Amino acid sequence: MRLLRSLLLLKLGFLSGVAASAAIMKRVLPSSGDQESDELALVAIFDGIQLESRSTAFRGGSLLTWFGGIDLDLSQAQLAPDAQLRAHTLWGGIAVRVPAGWRVESRMKAIAGGVAADPPRTEDADAPMLVVEGFALLGGIAVSAKTGS
Repeated sequence: MRLLRSLLLLKLGFLSGVAASAAIMKRVLPSSGDQESDELALVAIFDGIQLESRSTAFRGGSLLTWFGGIDLDLSQAQLAPDAQLRAHTLWGGIAVRVPAGWRVESRMKAIAGGVAADPPRTEDADAPMLVVEGFALLGGIAVSAKTGS
């Protein structure tokens, strides 16, 4: 019983430390960018962000979630050449929606989480390409085409 209690306290201490670290990082890492920005740096820690981009030359940026979520809709954005989006999540989730005509190259990895990049395939070699790289640890990242309106 003593061993079980010690393990429980160790686990509780670890989770409390992770939560405290996340709370500190929330103050240190502010988000930047809005609907018209060509480059984004979105940070969702113990929070959620929903953004519909209308950028005329979207270059990419970074997405970070920690016990939070980001919903990024790029279906109204125009893609700049060599656009790259870095997405990282820890105990959180990121959803990115792109127009059906874009090509997406996924360089994402997951540890005890999941990543999916499944936009419709286009045969057009001149179609704009977005490179998405990053990782999910105990969370998920999904890149898909916008469906409906």
